[in-house]
Amino acid sequence: MSLTVEDLVRIQQQHPDYRMELVKGNIIVMSPSGYESDEIAAGMIAQLYNWVTPRKLGRVTASSAGFRLPNLNLRAPDASFVKAERLPRSPRSYAPLAPDLTVEVKSPTDDIEELRAKIREFLALGTSVGILINPDERVVEVYYPEQEAIVLRDGDVLTVPELLPGWEVKVSDLWTPEFE
Repeated sequence: MSLTVEDLVRIQQQHPDYRMELVKGNIIVMSPSGYESDEIAAGMIAQLYNWVTPRKLGRVTASSAGFRLPNLNLRAPDASFVKAERLPRSPRSYAPLAPDLTVEVKSPTDDIEELRAKIREFLALGTSVGILINPDERVVEVYYPEQEAIVLRDGDVLTVPELLPGWEVKVSDLWTPEFE
């Protein structure tokens, strides 16, 4: 039996404490991410939000914001950005589009290939740039449609000039700090 977004909404109302996605008619229950990966995601969201908001470039959301995609999947990246002209008002429910930028942060329970596939799905459906942050390897992979990933490491600078002119983050600044 293939489920729909409406089915997901009903099930989500019955289980509000669960994060869920709809993929190919199946509901995927998302496990909580690890502390480190969530801290990295929060830092990325802060970096994006602090650049985007004062310039009125668009909207930045976290992992609870769902996107109703053209292939009927409902997905929620760890962080996302949508240009202002594509989403002039925040929808009360799921955004009916693919974000312009999607960010995934690998948690200890994530399969790296599944995250890459999720980013490729977004790219195939209209996302311009996908970013995969892998704290296990201290690597950032930047994806563009129909191109090989660009791999960044400590010492490199992450930029997305086609969406966020002037925005840049040192890869080494993405990792969680250590207090000793």
